[in-house]
Amino acid sequence: MSTLRLPGLVDAHVHLREPGYEYKEDFTTGTMAALAGGVTTVLDMPNTNPPTSTPERLADKARRAAAHAVCDVGLFVGATTTEGDAYLPAADQACGLKIYVSDTFGSLRIDTLEMMHRLFRSWAEQAAQVGYRMAGAAHGLGPVAVHAEELMAPVCLALSHIYAVPLHIVHVSRRSEIELIRAAKMRGIPVTCEVTPHHLFLSTEDLPRLGARGDMRPRLATPDDVAALWENLDVVDIFATDHAPHTLAEKGIDVSEPPASPPPGVPGLETMLPLLLTAAHEGRLTLDDIVTRCADNPRRIYGLPAQPETWIEVDVDAAYELRNEGLQTKVGWTPFAGQRVYGRVERVILRGETVYAHGTVLATPGSGKVLFQRVGD
Repeated sequence: MSTLRLPGLVDAHVHLREPGYEYKEDFTTGTMAALAGGVTTVLDMPNTNPPTSTPERLADKARRAAAHAVCDVGLFVGATTTEGDAYLPAADQACGLKIYVSDTFGSLRIDTLEMMHRLFRSWAEQAAQVGYRMAGAAHGLGPVAVHAEELMAPVCLALSHIYAVPLHIVHVSRRSEIELIRAAKMRGIPVTCEVTPHHLFLSTEDLPRLGARGDMRPRLATPDDVAALWENLDVVDIFATDHAPHTLAEKGIDVSEPPASPPPGVPGLETMLPLLLTAAHEGRLTLDDIVTRCADNPRRIYGLPAQPETWIEVDVDAAYELRNEGLQTKVGWTPFAGQRVYGRVERVILRGETVYAHGTVLATPGSGKVLFQRVGD
């Protein structure tokens, strides 16, 4: 057994489903899954019901997280076609602004150039008053994070350049996108990007085996696209899961009447680290690669506060099979079930307290912190 101490990880892209979809996940079960995966900070997306698109809704979500989370939580605000940029008075209490310009549902889909200009412009104007958040700073704005696939990626890059707004492109999955981001970085555009484990380790060739378990957005890409992500790993700033749990019944698995349109998305908080450690075991990554993209870079990009006396202990030589049984996530399944991996989280220490040990979450709901909230709010 070879146990290493690593910093607590950050998952900069999760959907903990509260409020509105607590039957899939909630702040307690989602953050328990985070601890089981060695993650001590999660950044939660705004596509809940209702969406986190106003100061009042952000405050409500912050209260929920403060009462129930067992690891630290940052909250995104989201732009909508109905509320526009109503979130601006509370923008500095969010980890960033999420804009959906590709596949999503409801009012969160922004599909006009006029609205895109408005959102980037208003974020830049707000930043002119409060600044952009630096690591460890108490105030300021985070970046604009976009779900922007294919032709929408250059639109967002252009707007980022026009308004001098830091841009983060989430879950990049295609050769055309990662090569575009490389070119943009070389030209000095303030862009960062993330890649998910399912886009690194799965492709369209896995769809016949996975069925609805392999349906997510962006969709699984071709083996050539996957190869391009690995070839351009130096361009990738963050590994993040896009943890998006749905029940197996919603996916149409083991039910008598499968839904006509199963919702896209897969859970991932508990499998990211072992998948990455397996790649390190195979020589495709180094431990430094993992720490840089799962701890250092997300803290820098989002200006996250330090977590004193926080680390994880990982048996990097432990070999085992990923299974659905025993997962902390409420939906209880993973698209990687049956895969052999190396690396098991043994203990998680958060602010000096052991919060996870040998398969058991020891933290109490409400022990996690909600980031960026103003004192007295």
